[in-house]
Amino acid sequence: MSIQLKTAADLEKMREAGRLAAEVLHLVAPFVKPGVTTEELDRICHDHIVNVQKAIPANVGYRGFPKTVCTSVNNVICHGIPSQAKVLKDGDIVNIDVTVIKDGWHGDTSRMYIVGTPSVMAQRLVDVTREAMFRGIRAVKPGATLGDVGFAIQQYAESQRFSVVREYCGHGIGKIYHDDPQVLHYGQPGQGVVLKEGMTFTIEPMINEGSRHTRVLPDGWTVVTKDRKLSAQWEHTVAVTADGAEILTRLPGDDNDL
Repeated sequence: MSIQLKTAADLEKMREAGRLAAEVLHLVAPFVKPGVTTEELDRICHDHIVNVQKAIPANVGYRGFPKTVCTSVNNVICHGIPSQAKVLKDGDIVNIDVTVIKDGWHGDTSRMYIVGTPSVMAQRLVDVTREAMFRGIRAVKPGATLGDVGFAIQQYAESQRFSVVREYCGHGIGKIYHDDPQVLHYGQPGQGVVLKEGMTFTIEPMINEGSRHTRVLPDGWTVVTKDRKLSAQWEHTVAVTADGAEILTRLPGDDNDL
């Protein structure tokens, strides 16, 4: 495994790519409401990335993926494909996942949106998943391990009687979209890769209401909960700093922060 440590100049480029990705999620938020199609949300994100940011939507054509963002609704864990047929309704929860390339560098982030008025369970799952992500981020510092990060996420999610998806994980990122190391959202303290200043990777836990087991739909992309119960996900790209972690995919003043 070869993990590239980023220079100060590299991190400046990644901050810019990360800021643009965060901007897309902020921009699309007012449009996430009952009656909108996931296809329309995808178009809004695509047009902003290409026409306003003058950047590249990393997902288009990536391993054959056809759209700009992933829109994962309710029991969809990840990689949901936007479509004209999928109309959001009151009470839905949806994850929008976007990756932007600017000057060759990737910014990758996702967040949950609540459509109208959620059920108590849906709201709790969204909130717990967000907190699980931040607990993982808070475990990041030089000398800690990826096992520490995964343990922090798993311990909290399971203490709230939810389950952690194991088939999909975070990843190293920079000029390469999915790079080493793999960042599991479960684990044991002290195990795995030792973190060093300059590492950059995503932390993106997928937390299920019911069991952790998954199923891939016939489209080859969409991953759903096997028991059809709800799933939620939040994601940030982070850099290991001298004394902790820096979130690279955030906007100043945004609530999607520590």
